[in-house]
This record gives sequence, structure tokens and C-alpha cells, in this order.
Amino acid sequence: MATLEDTILDMKKRKNALIIAHYYQEPDIQDIADYVGDSLGMALYAQKQECDIAVVCGVKFMAETIKVMNPNKKILLPDLNAGCSLADSCTPQIFDYFKKKHPGAFVMTYVNSSLEVKAMSDVIVTSSNSVKIAKQLPKDQKIIFGPDQHLGRYVAKQSGRELVLFPGNCFVHTSFSTQKMFDLKKEHPKAKIIAHPECEEIILEQADFIGSTTQLLQYTQDDAADTFIVMTETGILHQMQKASPNKTFIMGPDLTGCACNDCPHMKLNTMAKVLDCLNHETPEINVDPELAEKALKPLDKMVEMTLN
Repeated sequence: MATLEDTILDMKKRKNALIIAHYYQEPDIQDIADYVGDSLGMALYAQKQECDIAVVCGVKFMAETIKVMNPNKKILLPDLNAGCSLADSCTPQIFDYFKKKHPGAFVMTYVNSSLEVKAMSDVIVTSSNSVKIAKQLPKDQKIIFGPDQHLGRYVAKQSGRELVLFPGNCFVHTSFSTQKMFDLKKEHPKAKIIAHPECEEIILEQADFIGSTTQLLQYTQDDAADTFIVMTETGILHQMQKASPNKTFIMGPDLTGCACNDCPHMKLNTMAKVLDCLNHETPEINVDPELAEKALKPLDKMVEMTLN
């Protein structure tokens, strides 16, 4: 009798479909994916592939971004409720009000945002390319950065640019307990602390390395340390353990002491939902053509400045 995994892989082949997954997905989804990566890697991978259907195992803003960059492909999202609290908190109306308070500012917007907010931006950035892009802007240019203030603060420090920060944050990355992280460090004094730049500044100040999910993964492979305290969503642990089976990875504790900082939106996608959406080719991501055209410009600008 065919397993759920075998059924998905067979259907994917018959429909000329790809499964593109974020690092924060459940391990079983990561293991059947054609590509596993961060939001930038997912978008760039989708652009380069020849397929009729792409199942995006991530959250809605990722699927929408990939649709805008791949208008001729059918883009599916296993669960339409897989949103993002950071993106949802920065509505177009609020962002427009924020922009009007800073006329003439260049707008750098984190990819964790709605298409409407992207369309109001000059360039989109991810945690992996934001510093590089900021450094290409004139030092005297007034720059708005949103919606994640913690990533923005990190980018400002690393790039030497003064950024006007929209006051948003990711609840997963701001739920870590600094005190409990210190306690873990005392228990494992040789462990290296690695953190995503969406974490609060006090966490980043203690980190041995700060980077996007892809950069964190690469660091754990390249660095000589054998133990790491990981301050980001738990899903990345699967790839870290696969890449470095002889190393020890300790997930950072949240405010309750639980090492279980899961993104509930990311975890809405399941293997059963992947099969169902492939079978019925729904839920499909459709984007208003006029909005897509506006949002594509800052996305194309991101790609251009990333490759520069």
C-alpha cells in the first residue's frame, strides 16, 4: 500500500509540480520538497524552474511573492490561513500613514509584508540581503524600514545607514527569554549562540553569529564548534541536524522556559493538506494584475541589488 509520501511524490510528478518549502515547515514536508530554503531562496528557485504548478509550503506572503514573480505558473498554498502576524500588523492604511510622516524617504520593506505594502515600497529585502542592499543606498538618503523594527535596527548598525523604523515585530522571535538563554549558556559554556536578526537587540548583543535561516544553517556547518544555542523558529533544527549529525543543537527557550518557539502559521501546513491541494489544485493564489505589476517593481529591484 502506497504511503502518503509516495502518493504525493507520484502526483507531483504526474502534474509537473514542484514543492517549495520554508525551513520552518514540519520535517516530513521538508523531506519531500524539491527545495527547502528561506523566503529569498524560495522565490529565486521558483523563477528558475520549469513547472506548471508550485506548491508553496510556507505562509501566504511567500506564496503571493512567488506568484508575482511567476505569473504564468499555478501557485498553490496548502492552507490559506497560514498568514504572518508581522505582515498582518502592518496594514496598507497604517503604512501609508507612516510613509506620509516621512516625505521623500526611500522605502525598504521586509518581505514579511502584504503585497499592498510591497507595492508602496522602493525595494523589498529579506534577512539575508537587507544589509547588502542598505549599503548600496546613499548615506544621506532618508530611509524607511518596515515592518520589523528589530531587523531594521540590526540593518542600521551593520550598514551605517540611519533608518526610520516601523514599530513591528515577529512574536516568535521576540518570545525568547534572555535570562533563560543566559542560563543555557552557563550549562553549556562552549556552545555558540546563533540568532536570527528578528530577535530583540539584547539577544543579538550576546550572539556569536547573526544571520538569516540559510546563513545560520551554513554557519553551523562551517564553524568548528560542536554545540549551538539556536535562537530562531524550531523548524530549522531539522536541516541543521541533517547537515551536521555529530553536532548538538539546543533550541532557545521562550518566556516559559519551553524550547518550542514554533510559528503556528507555518505549522498549519501538513502532509495531508499538501496532498489535498495537489489533488484538487486549490487553494490557488491569484493576484490582481495591477497590484502585481506595482509589487513586482520593488521585488525586481531586490533581485537586481542582491546580484549587484
